[in-house]
Amino acid sequence: MRRGWLREIRAALFDVRSIPLCLRLFLSLVEASLAPSSKVSADLKRRAAQIKLILMDVDGTMTDGSVTLLSQPDGTALEIKTFDAHDGQGLTLAVTAGLRTGCITGRESAALLRRAREMKMEFIYMKQPVKMPAYEEILRKAGVPDSAVAFIGDDLPDLPLMHRTGLAIAVGNAVPEVKRAAHYTTKALAGHGAVREAVELVLKSKGIWKAMIDKARA
Repeated sequence: MRRGWLREIRAALFDVRSIPLCLRLFLSLVEASLAPSSKVSADLKRRAAQIKLILMDVDGTMTDGSVTLLSQPDGTALEIKTFDAHDGQGLTLAVTAGLRTGCITGRESAALLRRAREMKMEFIYMKQPVKMPAYEEILRKAGVPDSAVAFIGDDLPDLPLMHRTGLAIAVGNAVPEVKRAAHYTTKALAGHGAVREAVELVLKSKGIWKAMIDKARA
């Protein structure tokens, strides 16, 4: 805390006319103390700078975790997924920067397949209740070590991969076990910019973020 602020608060407490000011100062101090630090540690930056491949879960990571089923006249149901535009721009920037991307999910979805192809994802693995076999196959195809892989997840099935990858990232509303296993937890929530934040972390750690801004495209 800044000492000047404390002196102003003490002075305001004895002046009824200054009560609104006192409250504003108090709230500012509380906000400052609760705000997460934006500083990236040297270890985190080192890990992120080595990344060549970004993999992620889908439901609860690329999406907010909602599963919307629309009933059809024939008794079937149409699944609807919602994806975030900022996440999409982040994935586009990742590919433009030369990073390889992919997803591993337990569900099968035509909507996901379309979105992943739009984002030029190289590795798309659906119907993977156990994710490790898919992960190891991706490693062989990509020819990269664990240390060059980042994985973004939110729930218990993601833990084995988070324990292996060089950079484990939990979305802001991941379960506690995933947050504890992560090297970094995003401020953004799943389906609302968490993937974008993860991509920015990698690009900034590599020192190429500013150059990528000029290459952003819709």
